[in-house]
Amino acid sequence: MTIVHQAQRVGIFIDVQNMYHSAKALYEQNVNFAKIIEHATNNRQLVRAMAYVIKSENGKEQQFFEALEKIGIELQAKDVQVFASGQKKGDWDVGMAVDAIKIAHRLDVVVLVTGDGDFCPLVNYLRENKGCKVEGIAFGRSTSAKLIETLDQFTDLDKDPRHFLIRVG
Repeated sequence: MTIVHQAQRVGIFIDVQNMYHSAKALYEQNVNFAKIIEHATNNRQLVRAMAYVIKSENGKEQQFFEALEKIGIELQAKDVQVFASGQKKGDWDVGMAVDAIKIAHRLDVVVLVTGDGDFCPLVNYLRENKGCKVEGIAFGRSTSAKLIETLDQFTDLDKDPRHFLIRVG
């Protein structure tokens, strides 16, 4: 358990694809990102909240993107990659890591909203080289055990899913 106090400067980095797909697979619901921000901030000073999103070919997610911006989340967006095989990919891991490293000098706490174990090296780097505490928020059932072990603190959204989800339809 990490120590929390109001003077801590917090940066929140949200892997939207990871969270969206986890909520859909586990609960057939959407994530309430406003509740995630509120929980991650925990009465501390929010420096930046950034969400990493993928734009589809049809642009149907524009309303969702606007809703994120309305609650104070900065969007980092890029187009979905479509390969010759027809396979689609949208990946922001490197961009999210670079942004966290770039502003870590202005933060005391980095909150990663993802269950992706690929972020373990970032967690270690931020702690060892930037002096940041690193917290994570995700659905425990779809989160890398190694990531949970590496973080200073982990909030398992599976423990109170109704608080962090919005029913679809």
